[in-house]
Amino acid sequence: MATYLDMILASHRSAAAADNRSIDDLVAHAIALPPARPFTAALAVDGISVIAEVKRRSPSKGELRADLVPSMLAKAYAAGGAACLSVLTDDQFFGGAAADLVEARAATDLPVLRKDFTVSDADVCDARIMGADAVLLIAAALSDDELRRFSSLAREVGIECLVEVHDEAELERALGVGADLIGVNQRDLTTFEVDTDRAVRVGVAVPDGVSKVAESGVSTPQQARRLAEAGFDAILVGEALVTADDPAAALEALRCS
Repeated sequence: MATYLDMILASHRSAAAADNRSIDDLVAHAIALPPARPFTAALAVDGISVIAEVKRRSPSKGELRADLVPSMLAKAYAAGGAACLSVLTDDQFFGGAAADLVEARAATDLPVLRKDFTVSDADVCDARIMGADAVLLIAAALSDDELRRFSSLAREVGIECLVEVHDEAELERALGVGADLIGVNQRDLTTFEVDTDRAVRVGVAVPDGVSKVAESGVSTPQQARRLAEAGFDAILVGEALVTADDPAAALEALRCS
């Protein structure tokens, strides 16, 4: 039976195969843009930083916030002390769009991660062109050659990479391509279930000098504190903030834990 990840990747790879745009033209366009905002550097603060996510829905939970306005949510996150934003741009499975990222980024001075399923060179360029300051590379979704190629291309066009892993084997692959910003996703992308011990367990193997982010399953100050004590530089939080009555206050509670 196909998993969520199988279905999502099949859709994205099909779209990539049908994309006949010139990569050389996309790269030239991306390189010519103004400098991106520093993403990893924004996470280097006392305590744990929060990457706050603009997320309309998910395959497992359905609609999260039907009235979501990216600019308003981004401003609330900034008011609550977010270090960076993450914006879902996948339409079919998460209800996102490039326009959400453009709108959210214009509303604040915060660096922005394009949260999507990167499967092609064009995806990396598109992230830069739509205004992202960092792009997500999911180790479970990519070959070693793709991880290496997309990381190199991201550097060429002037954005950073958050390389997402789920276990020690994927971490080793990420480090093998020179990743210096690692996200440990506590959500199993085949079942979408969350293991709140995963980040602490895998994070032990992340070497000094590599920034690390805990993703998914963080909803309480106690969980944020535990991850800070485990040496994480940041947490990436979506559902708990998007569904909060007061996203700014909910974010501040996590940041000050």
